[in-house]
Amino acid sequence: MPSDPTITDPGLYRVVFENDRVRVLEYRDRPGERTHPHGHPDSVMVTLSSFRRRLHGGDGLQADVDLPDGQVRWIGAQEHAGENIGTTESHSIFVELKEPPPAGAPADAPPLGPGT
Repeated sequence: MPSDPTITDPGLYRVVFENDRVRVLEYRDRPGERTHPHGHPDSVMVTLSSFRRRLHGGDGLQADVDLPDGQVRWIGAQEHAGENIGTTESHSIFVELKEPPPAGAPADAPPLGPGT
């Protein structure tokens, strides 16, 4: 089971809402800050600020993402660590789904980082 980001990085992630179907996390960091390896289930991310991040996945996989504020993105379940490589603070909301994917959903590993 991947590590919970509110446990690995409690100064960066906080739970703002939770029930039996979803958990909503708020994430904030400053330029140069990093997270420890952690995991997210299937989620929807809402960017509240523009930011630039470098995500590190397993097997040396790495992805840089630049996102403007006001974006809403799907994030397939994944494990990663991240770092703020930009010049602005990151601020985003993650709506983590607790329900399993529907039967017949693709089993391929999602790309590292947010999808479109």
